Parts: sequence; C-alpha cells; structure tokens
Amino acid sequence: MKTEPGPVTVIGLGPMGQAMARTFLAHGHPTTVWNRTAARADDMVARGAVLAATPADALAASEVVLLSLTDYQAMYDILDTAEQALDGRVIVNLSSDTPQRSREAAAWLAERGARLVVGGIMVPAELVGAESAYVFYSGPREVFEAHEPTLRLIGRPDYLGTDPALAQLFYQAQLDIFLTSLSAYLHATALVGAAGVPPKAFLPYAIENFDSISSFLGEAPREIDEGRYPGELSTAIMMGATADHIVGASEQAGIDVALPHAVREHYRRAIAAGHGKDNWTSLYEVIKKRAGD
Repeated sequence: MKTEPGPVTVIGLGPMGQAMARTFLAHGHPTTVWNRTAARADDMVARGAVLAATPADALAASEVVLLSLTDYQAMYDILDTAEQALDGRVIVNLSSDTPQRSREAAAWLAERGARLVVGGIMVPAELVGAESAYVFYSGPREVFEAHEPTLRLIGRPDYLGTDPALAQLFYQAQLDIFLTSLSAYLHATALVGAAGVPPKAFLPYAIENFDSISSFLGEAPREIDEGRYPGELSTAIMMGATADHIVGASEQAGIDVALPHAVREHYRRAIAAGHGKDNWTSLYEVIKKRAGD
C-alpha cells in the first residue's frame, strides 16, 4: 500500500532552504514555508507551497520542520516566539554552527517537547536532491529512521549516531578541508599571478594537483591510529623546507603570507617535537593540540 507524502515545513528560505522546499514540492509533499522576508517565498508559493503567517503557524502545519538558517542563534530567535507550538515536533536543523551548540539546542528543544535531528548538507544549493548530494545526520535513531524516506529526498542520508554533535562535527570537518583548499588555490594563483601568469594558464595544473592529493591519504589513517609515521618517502624536515620556501616566495611576490606561515608553523612544531625524520602525517601530533599546550 503506497503512503501519501506527508506534510513538511521549511523555515528559512535562503538558496538552500528554497532548494529543499522545491525538492519536497516536486515529490508531492504538502510544503509549508516561513521566512522573515516573506517575499522570498513567492516562488515557492507559485509552485504550490503554503506561506505560514507566523513561526507558530509554520510549526503547526507539520510534524517535521526543517531549519535552514545562518546559525543556531537564528533558531532561538525564531522559535522562541513559538514555544507552545514546539511540542511534538521533529526539528531537523540543517544550519551551521559548532558541535556544542547542537547539544545545547537538543536540550533546549527537549525542554519544550520537541526532538532535534542535526543535519549538515554537503553540496551547494543547486545540487540538493541530486544523486551526488549527501547529508550528515545525528540525533535519536528512532526519530531519524521514522523520517528517513522524507529526508532522503534532499540527499543520501549518512546517519552518524545519537550524539547530536556528530553531524555538525563531520560537517565542519568537511568544510575545514573545503575552505582551506579553496584558500590554498587562491593563494597559489596569486603567487604565480605576481609574475604575470593569468589564472587560466595556471588552472589546469591546479586541477591536476587537487585530483592527485587524495592519493596521499590512503595510509594516513593507519599511521595516525598506530602513532607511527615512517618517513621512507618523505619527512617533516624535507617538506618543512618546502613550506619555508613557499613563505619566502610569497614574501618576495608581495602577497599575503598568513596561510603559508600557518602551514610552516605546523612543520616547525612537528620537527621541534622530534618528528623531523617522520612522515608528513606526524604533523597530526601537533595539530591535535593547541599551540603552547
């Protein structure tokens, strides 16, 4: 027996929120939306969504309420005005913040009779609902499993466990790689650009480099788990010298040196800690601690 698509509410209609609402509407889910700036809902309403007049009305319309907001403070700002309507609701918060804020939000919502499922969407808005989309989730397993078919519509759900912080932790870890890599690309482009090389001329080499970097990761987890970092192929001293040369080249080019300075500092600290003849993976030992601890 086929089940009719259930109602869904989306609060927050930035590009990500709109993409989620469009996806639910395309799959036949009665969709209620709310946004501080009501005009952002015009396209959704034209597609068949119902615009709630207040956050309380948005909560009342569906058991499952997805939040796509700037941060968790925005959740408090909006839902604090509708506490009575939270009872019995499943709040799927797909906003970005720290893992600890997710734990605090779970407790805050539980006090008001709601349950929190934390999520982190790992694709840009234009890929929501596409085959390549995936979303980290954590929170009560039974709540996640009950609504997994609906959540699956916006991307492959990767459930990480009951701790609400886990999805946020994985989300931020992935963005750590993403943002740092993008900054590294821009820094490298500026470095060659200082010599008059146009970005298009450098791009193919940057792409090839990015594509090859994953090949360096295969043995890293084992070395980190074992705490052994054999340096047969590379050492912290050797790669640290390269990091020093990048700083020098950047200084001579007259471009920003904050990023290469940070990388060089990792190597310097690892060497000072006795890992000079170990593999680059030994930097983990100093990265997992705050400098000076």
